[in-house]
Amino acid sequence: MQNRFQRFVSMTALILLSFAVGVSNAAAGEKPDMQGWGIDDPYNKLYDVREYEKIRASVIRVKEVVPMPGMSPATALDVREGDDVFEVQLCPTWYRKPEEIRLKKNERIKLKGVWAEINGKDVFIASKIKKDPDIDIIKVRLTKDGTPFWTMTSEQLAMESEKD
Repeated sequence: MQNRFQRFVSMTALILLSFAVGVSNAAAGEKPDMQGWGIDDPYNKLYDVREYEKIRASVIRVKEVVPMPGMSPATALDVREGDDVFEVQLCPTWYRKPEEIRLKKNERIKLKGVWAEINGKDVFIASKIKKDPDIDIIKVRLTKDGTPFWTMTSEQLAMESEKD
């Protein structure tokens, strides 16, 4: 009887241990790839709030890009302003995937953010996108200082959503 009970306890412990290891590995696999997206990384330092601009443009397409060599992918847009076509970089794809951006070709949008030169190309790093007339689509940075939402704590993000 004692032997059967010991086997039961051992098997239960083994199953629970396997489950715990599996859960911790799954959670580790879900951790976002911050490669190049940290608050002190070179890409974020390109966001100079003193260069803040507002632009009206039309959507050409939503896509995925790699902003700088070694970075994890970003969600971006190609847009047209008059005769000019340029890229708007939003955020890491793990924060917002291209298919989650509810914009269609030729929709008019308002962009807020800054211009930066990356790899010899001018790109617009967005902080906010609104669809005409004034419907918020996506906010990814604080307007006042450019802090990326993906670097904020859940408490900070909750405070930002309360402001909306």
